Amino acid sequence: MCGRTSCHLPRDVLTRACAYQDRRGQQRLPEWRDPDKYCPSYNKSPQSNSPVLLSRLHFEKDADSSERIIAPMRWGLVPSWFKESDPSKLQFNTTNCRSDTIMEKRSFKVPLGKGRRCVVLADGFYEWQRCQGTNQRQPYFIYFPQIKTEKSVFFFFADSPENWEKVWDNWRLLTMAGIFDCWEPPEGGDVLYFFFFFTVDSCKGLSDIHHRMPAILDGEEAVSKWLDFGEVSTQEALKLIHSTENITFHAVSSVVNNSRNNTPECLAPVDLVVKKELKASGSSQRMLQWLATKSPKKEDSKTPQKEESDVPQWSSQFLQKSSVPTKRGTAGLLEQWLKREKEEEPVAKRPYSQ
Repeated sequence: MCGRTSCHLPRDVLTRACAYQDRRGQQRLPEWRDPDKYCPSYNKSPQSNSPVLLSRLHFEKDADSSERIIAPMRWGLVPSWFKESDPSKLQFNTTNCRSDTIMEKRSFKVPLGKGRRCVVLADGFYEWQRCQGTNQRQPYFIYFPQIKTEKSVFFFFADSPENWEKVWDNWRLLTMAGIFDCWEPPEGGDVLYFFFFFTVDSCKGLSDIHHRMPAILDGEEAVSKWLDFGEVSTQEALKLIHSTENITFHAVSSVVNNSRNNTPECLAPVDLVVKKELKASGSSQRMLQWLATKSPKKEDSKTPQKEESDVPQWSSQFLQKSSVPTKRGTAGLLEQWLKREKEEEPVAKRPYSQ
């Protein structure tokens, strides 16, 4: 599950989205480590680099464990016994860890015991729902609910640098609980840092899409406790690993299925209620024309509308509310049309009657 994420913010915008308060209550921005390795993308897949938050104490022995840095890391486990020089040649790809079995596997238990806890940053993640009766799967984009502002209307149209700040300075990043470790190439060279995140049983809101979801840290307090391995023990930190209902989602197009596609269309919401065009032929075309002109009038456009929600209209709360057209008296309309067809029928075609 959760084999794809989006994290496409420019580096400076991502930094501002990670603002925090240190142990002394001072407002701070995290500093970057290896910033050139960060590559924004609407469609991140395993083995790519993604930004993670972690305590500065992991790299500086005298640092305050409440201070944070952002570091791009490889998504997916590289075991210590792997002796190839190229990690991409690894035959399997472990991208996450079940929360209920973490203490059973050395690859997960050891880094967790060393306090190597991190927070995986993303705009949101993608999940695929199996469509009943078919082999098709419908992708969804899943993220924290956002506060609606004037800036949010530009969300899916921020394709130029000057629009980024307008849109994303108010975006709440999804913060997923993860652990990281490092792998040393057998022939020497730079140490490779990698991460994977925890998975838990899905919340009720997502259970129809998939039965598992990432362990999401909901709120600054949860993020601080998870990162501060100097003050918060492993046992205490593991209490934060659970599902949350504070999540929203919307359906997206199959463009995201191909990990090479990296465009705003990956995030753009789609309406699953597709209106199919009816192809008429012969005399049925006149029936459709007649129904279009003689059918009951639509509801008055002046009908009072429901009060607009504070949630952006591209969220799941709106997409799931597909309106069903009011049923017309089709039998009566058909009877009237047949009667009219009979009246307009040429005399030569009418049956002879005494």
